[in-house]
Amino acid sequence: MAREPADIRKLKALRRGAIAEYRAMLALVFQGYRIVAFRYRTKLGEIDIIARKGDLVACIEVKARANLDSAVTAVSPTAQRRIRAASDLWLSRQPDATRLSIRYDIISVSPWRWPVHLIDAF
Repeated sequence: MAREPADIRKLKALRRGAIAEYRAMLALVFQGYRIVAFRYRTKLGEIDIIARKGDLVACIEVKARANLDSAVTAVSPTAQRRIRAASDLWLSRQPDATRLSIRYDIISVSPWRWPVHLIDAF
């Protein structure tokens, strides 16, 4: 079987990632979180989902992988630094920033499975 062109593979990966992010948001809403930002991008970095439950803010990285271990290892230390930098910027723009606590989570989305939410992953 012939390989697909690189641009088609990239589009499929983007589509798979977008579907995983929507599935993760659905799981978060069922857990009682309120989605306050989706694909929050800054020059410092990007956060897939920012969700809030009371005074707790969860900055969530979503990974579409076949298993949980590969999803966790896919969030490199560099990616973690970028997420933290973007979250600091987001938090500085919130009027109630002094009373908020922040947490960094990973949601692993596997085919035909409910998304797995790793709380305080990094």
